[in-house]
Amino acid sequence: MSAVPAPVDRLPTFPWDKLEPYKKTAAAHPDGLVDLSVGTPVDPVPELIQKALTDAADSPGYPTVWGTPELRDALVAWCERRLGARGLGHTNVLPVVGSKELVAWLPTQLGLGPDDKVAYPRLAYPTYEVGARLARAQYVAYDDPTELDPAGVKLLWLNSPSNPTGRVLAKDELTRIVAWAREHGILIFSDECYIELGWEADPVSVLHPDVNGGSVEGLVSVHSLSKRSNLAGYRAAFLAGDASVLGDLLQIRKHGGMMTSAPTQAAVVAALGDEDHVHEQRARYAARRELLREALLAHGFRIEHSEASLYLWATRDESCWDTVAHLAELGILVAPGDFYGEAGRQFVRVALTATDERIKAAVARLA
Repeated sequence: MSAVPAPVDRLPTFPWDKLEPYKKTAAAHPDGLVDLSVGTPVDPVPELIQKALTDAADSPGYPTVWGTPELRDALVAWCERRLGARGLGHTNVLPVVGSKELVAWLPTQLGLGPDDKVAYPRLAYPTYEVGARLARAQYVAYDDPTELDPAGVKLLWLNSPSNPTGRVLAKDELTRIVAWAREHGILIFSDECYIELGWEADPVSVLHPDVNGGSVEGLVSVHSLSKRSNLAGYRAAFLAGDASVLGDLLQIRKHGGMMTSAPTQAAVVAALGDEDHVHEQRARYAARRELLREALLAHGFRIEHSEASLYLWATRDESCWDTVAHLAELGILVAPGDFYGEAGRQFVRVALTATDERIKAAVARLA
């Protein structure tokens, strides 16, 4: 009897494993490694969030998948205040256990299969493709989604601000894409995890009524507290949008036990209720961005897009791996652009997520 193929057989090689030799080279620098490859926060979790977490530490019972009423209130209020959404209620929001698990398992939870297509940007977070592969669905990359053959496309991923490029979709672009998707009955999930980090552009959500005409039908936005609040270690994210889509996902996730921990739920309520720490963190990233940007330009790089998010999308018009090797000799580790698609083969993604001391070390080396 033949063995059942394991899901891992449907997956590409984990890209970050390819960076290990370059990480060793960079770590051998006399002044140590400056790791600008992974966008993982390094700054402290704000004290008010830590306090909310510890105050809820005595939580012996199971949390609910839908979250506490207080959490749902906080999610709705934040979407209305920050995204300009209107008319949302508790049925329009759903907490998830970090955004990556949602991206990876969404096509499966939507019931997609071999006859269905998942579409995502040509330069994109690799987990969009992984999610399609896990569901045995087809996948297709696009430059402009409205130029796709809509036949069979069941899930359309948008990502603005983009990871890795930092590109922001303008309001009129989003409006046009939403109209096209609705015309063809295609569900949009819009990954907006970097929406609080616009630098030279003001990102707009698909939940904004100017984009969707006052209806969230067929639209779900994805949000994370990892970057805005330094909560990557908490696994705190949520969905907002079409109640019918989220209602089905809620039932599936209840069966799967996909629960955000009770202390984390309390921490999210505190985090979304405070804007001061967000402004403080933005200021940190803005200062680091300016230092790195100027240093890269002076070193001979060209930077494209990067008008938002936590990355600089940079090139020396050579193979991304040649650039990775060059910077590794300086003790700086960055992500090769081809991790995000073949179109990134001459770019590297440079993260702003290092301490001020390490950022200054990188700037000095680039000089």
